Amino acid sequence: MMGPVSVKRGNLPLVLSMPHSGTYVPNDIFGKLNPTGRALADTDWHIPQLYTGLIDDVTIIQAHFHRYVIDANRPPDNRSLYPGQNTTGLCPIINFEGVGIYCPSQEPDVAEIEFRRQFFHKPYHDMIEREIDRLKKRHGYAILYDCHSIRSEISYLFEGKLPDLNIGTYNGRSCDERLTNKVMKICQTQSRFSSVLNGRFKGGWTTRNYGQPAKNIHAIQMELCQSTYMDEYAPWTFNHEKAELIRQTLKDLLQAIIETDLR
Repeated sequence: MMGPVSVKRGNLPLVLSMPHSGTYVPNDIFGKLNPTGRALADTDWHIPQLYTGLIDDVTIIQAHFHRYVIDANRPPDNRSLYPGQNTTGLCPIINFEGVGIYCPSQEPDVAEIEFRRQFFHKPYHDMIEREIDRLKKRHGYAILYDCHSIRSEISYLFEGKLPDLNIGTYNGRSCDERLTNKVMKICQTQSRFSSVLNGRFKGGWTTRNYGQPAKNIHAIQMELCQSTYMDEYAPWTFNHEKAELIRQTLKDLLQAIIETDLR
C-alpha cells in the first residue's frame, strides 16, 4: 500500500496542496460502499496532471486517499464550514448529490472515524505544517495554494453553473490583500474564464487553518470547474486541448503569486 501522503519538495516559498485528487480506498472501506460510493464521482480528477510543470521548484503535497475515506479539507472535529448550506462532512456518508454512499448500517462509527483521522487526515496535515515551517524559515514567509476542482453544476451544493475560477481567501482573512489583488487581476484580465472571489467556496479548513497573514503564512484556495479541463462525466477523461488553455491561466496565477514579496 502506498503511504497516505507524498511530498515533492521545492525551494520557492510556495506549497501546492492537493487534498482531493487521491483515489485510494482501503479494501475494508471499499467493501462497505454501495455502487454510488464505489463510483468515486466526487474526486478532484487529474489535479496533479493539471498542475505538473506549471512552475519549477515548488513544493507539492498530495493526499493519495479518497475523500470518502476521510476529507482532508474538513476540520478534524467535523464542524461545518458552511453553516446552513448543504455540504459533506469529515467522513462523508453522502455524495455531492446528497445520495448515500454506504451499504445499509455500514457507515463509520466514532471509533472508525478517529482511526481514519489518525491514519490519513493527521499525516497529511502534519506534512503541510512541516513544509510551511521549512519554507517560512527559509524565506520569512510561506504561501499555501490549495488545489481543487468540482463539477460545474451540482444542484445539491449550489444553484446554476459555477464560475470557472473560484478563489477563496476566507473573506480576506487567510492571505495578504496584495496576494488577492494579484490573483484577481490575472483572473479579470483574461477573457476565456469567468471568476469569483469568495463566492460559494471561500476556502476549506486547510485555507482557514493555515492562512495567518499576521504570522507571515498566507493561504488561498482555487476551486476550478472541471469543465475547464476534462469531461464532467464518467470515465472523467482529461481533455488536453481544454487543459492547455486553463494551464496557461494557472501558470500566470502561480507566477504572480511567487513574484509577490510578502516579507
